[in-house]
Amino acid sequence: GCCTFDEPLSSCGYSQSDDDDLNWDQVNVQMKPASGQGMPSGSFMLVNTSGRFSGQKAHLLMPHLKENDTHCIDFHYYVSSKSGASPGTLNVYVKVNDGPIGNPVWNTSVTATWNRAELAISTFWPNFYQVVFEVVTSGHSGYVAIDEVKVLGHPCTKTPHFLRLQSVEVNAGQFATFQCTANGGTDSSDRLWLQGIYVRDAPLKDIKVFNARRFVALFSVVNATKRDAGNYRCMIRTEGGVGVSNYAELIVKEPPVPIAPPQLSSVGATYLWIQLNANSINGDGPIIQREVEYRTSSGSWYDIQPVDSTSYKIGHLDPDTEYEISVLLTRPGEGGTGSPGPALKTRTKCADPMRGPRRLEVVEIKSRQITICWEPFGYNVTRCHRYNLTVHYRYQAGGQEQVREEVSWDTESSHPQHTITNLSPYTNVSIKLVLMNPEGRKESQELVVQTDEDVPSAVPLESIQGSTFEEKIFLQWREPAQTYGVITLYEV
Repeated sequence: GCCTFDEPLSSCGYSQSDDDDLNWDQVNVQMKPASGQGMPSGSFMLVNTSGRFSGQKAHLLMPHLKENDTHCIDFHYYVSSKSGASPGTLNVYVKVNDGPIGNPVWNTSVTATWNRAELAISTFWPNFYQVVFEVVTSGHSGYVAIDEVKVLGHPCTKTPHFLRLQSVEVNAGQFATFQCTANGGTDSSDRLWLQGIYVRDAPLKDIKVFNARRFVALFSVVNATKRDAGNYRCMIRTEGGVGVSNYAELIVKEPPVPIAPPQLSSVGATYLWIQLNANSINGDGPIIQREVEYRTSSGSWYDIQPVDSTSYKIGHLDPDTEYEISVLLTRPGEGGTGSPGPALKTRTKCADPMRGPRRLEVVEIKSRQITICWEPFGYNVTRCHRYNLTVHYRYQAGGQEQVREEVSWDTESSHPQHTITNLSPYTNVSIKLVLMNPEGRKESQELVVQTDEDVPSAVPLESIQGSTFEEKIFLQWREPAQTYGVITLYEV
């Protein structure tokens, strides 16, 4: 890689690029006198920007370098213009393993006589790299030249060398921190940054100086996404040159999310058996933890439970309640838990009512109706949102037992009551309440009530018989068919 450009360019292994706008010229002023003002003396590689449009490029390629140990590339550069305006920009690129050329690691556009710069490149075998010198014209006339390119087998004197940079793996949304350790000193005038290929550069987060020969610079790619994944390297620009580390990869993993909802295996009043169904995922593995998140469809209650198998029984649930069940998957690293997967919506069964209605009491008794009331109850008793309350009653009529039932619709009131009508006066009625849901029934205690007396029916005319005597008339008759109470008096 060393070259003084006294001999033909190819003898040093240098070459011109085929993908640029103009070539570098190899100049030997001793053999061919300088043709213009500002032309340096000696032999060197030169770009004459005279007559060139702004933005035209010339690339000079060094041979591939495969180095085993610390080394320093030292070169001289020259930028000159008759008018004093910069003729262009001299950029230096370090292309690794014939990969993308990336961004410049060093550049200058300041007009000056011969100056020296160092490249402390920490890319070692089995990797190889190539240094590319580029001139980008400004539209002003002048000269940009390089000379005395040397590959030295010792560290650079004015620029630190980076130790090997390690790759970093993070989960999406986290901070990816690169730790750049360097041999050499640094001061406040140095510029440190993390350079990426096709990705954003990262600014310096913190620097720790251990001594005059060792410091560590920390860089963070914040809220890393898949777009930030790629190759990064540590950079330091000093007064004397630039230090360039090896490329390390930022690997951004997407936390896993199940593609499908869990599957329902069986249902009870207070439990749900599910299959996690989480083999197919969006995102990255490996999966190190599975959790089941379940919540009520209405309300804010929810819970998360770790799961160590492909099926899981969720217990201690409320009967007849709709739940939304999702699976959460976790991969290694901070922030490795993905979003909940698609939810399974399902409802637990009803449970047998806790008990029957309590405190069944009489509110009002009439001859042909009875009004009853009872203690109000709610879901904690019914254990189901689908239930009904029926009033069962029985009584004797015409020598036969009559059994009836009616649905009570007054179940939500704070003072529930029900009126039984069309009863017979002066009749014992046995009453009980039955609470029923799809899973069972519970009864209240039975209450026996007698309806009030009422006006009896007429005495049957055909039953009236009379006997006549000198001083009296004797009458007799049968009781009315319906006495509706105890008859205490007949009037004739």
